[in-house]
Amino acid sequence: MSNHVGFRAYTNLKRPSAKLMEAFRDIPSSNIADQMGRLYNSGSALKALNRRPLLGPAFTVKLPQGDNLMLHYAMEIAKPGDILVVDGEGDLEHSLMGEMMATYCQKRGIGGLVIGGCVRDIDALEKMEIPIYAMGVTPQGPYKNGPGEINVPVSIAGLVVMPGDIIAGDADGIVAIRPADAEEIARAARKKFEAESAALEKGSFNKKWVLETIEKSEVQIITQ
Repeated sequence: MSNHVGFRAYTNLKRPSAKLMEAFRDIPSSNIADQMGRLYNSGSALKALNRRPLLGPAFTVKLPQGDNLMLHYAMEIAKPGDILVVDGEGDLEHSLMGEMMATYCQKRGIGGLVIGGCVRDIDALEKMEIPIYAMGVTPQGPYKNGPGEINVPVSIAGLVVMPGDIIAGDADGIVAIRPADAEEIARAARKKFEAESAALEKGSFNKKWVLETIEKSEVQIITQ
């Protein structure tokens, strides 16, 4: 290539403060997603492979289909606690990582793996402590030719993730929170979570707004 577009690694990632990220600890992804207009969450294609919750800054990786060269480099330069968010263009024909690479990430203290593509060695990955999310499983491995980019905007299962976004995830999927919006979203999400927890404890469900909406819609009630 005559230029470096498509083969770049940005290393000056601006990470949110630990305090800002901790504000989302133990809040369900659904409650967070609801506070962002239900627009900044992953779609159903992304699965929580080992159901481990994750929370940390997005360290993004953009790969061509079926190639993981730059993912290997990202594993070397990411810092402990970073979430590797890997855009593999949704390719479901080649795995981008397996037990060996995931184990290496775990030993380096990487905070989680979000793979916009496939993985392999699923039996081992399901038992690992590091949170792992992926779109599929296949034994067919990847190429290592490049190109690829690190810490650029990526898209996974309908969710656009920016480098340094706060990534929170659980068994339902993941959400990406822009740091500039995080304080307000965290307060609102925790308030909703606490309200829902209290309602569940009481065994109650507020249907008032549902009934009011139906009434305003002038639904025809047929009794026969």
